[in-house]
Amino acid sequence: TMEAIVLAGGLGTRLREAVADVPKPMAPIAERPFLEYLLDYWIEQGVDRVILSVGYKWEIIQNHFGSNYKGAAIEYSIENTPMGTGGGVLLAIKQLTEKQPFLLLNGDTFFKVPLTGFREFHMQSAAEISLALRQISGANRYDWVILNDDNSVEAIELRSQELKSGLINGGVYLLNPEIFKGVTWDGSSKLSLEDDMIPKALHANRKLKGFICMEKFIDIGVPEDYQAAASFFEN
Repeated sequence: TMEAIVLAGGLGTRLREAVADVPKPMAPIAERPFLEYLLDYWIEQGVDRVILSVGYKWEIIQNHFGSNYKGAAIEYSIENTPMGTGGGVLLAIKQLTEKQPFLLLNGDTFFKVPLTGFREFHMQSAAEISLALRQISGANRYDWVILNDDNSVEAIELRSQELKSGLINGGVYLLNPEIFKGVTWDGSSKLSLEDDMIPKALHANRKLKGFICMEKFIDIGVPEDYQAAASFFEN
């Protein structure tokens, strides 16, 4: 079994002008929800059990995918109040059944990472968290990841105002299930995976490794990239 948690609780506030009032991963691209393209790819790569971490208008997602999609079991981890991506992960982890590493996917990015190669990297580098990284140029809305020679993460530079080039976190992770044991969180404030939990793991010297992949990548979080998505999936 290969399990994946997909963070699909996004409000899509920045997409409102372009997309009707649906959860961001359900934004239509060539008349199909973005989340279908995402699940199609990862199920083809060998994922056979998916936990969708949902919140905003989650019924739309559940009504669409049900409990089985293209042979993969689909389950739902429902946030009744917005918990942030980190809170969503902590809730969804409880539904994992396997003790082996699981995939964690951002529900609004599509990054064509080959799962076999990514898993081999994760195992061979003895990582606790592996981040799939993509080289991009001229962007200022991403965090930049600095790697050491052994592919361990040296630092994460938060978004800067200047247009930069470098490695970004592509929103595809492999994690050991016990990685967040001991993370205390009372639920009173939102917890972010990228802004709170990953930097904390780095600070605590957890084994954080970066897997560089130059395959296709798109993030539909902003209208201009969302508009480009139809042609992206045609090719």
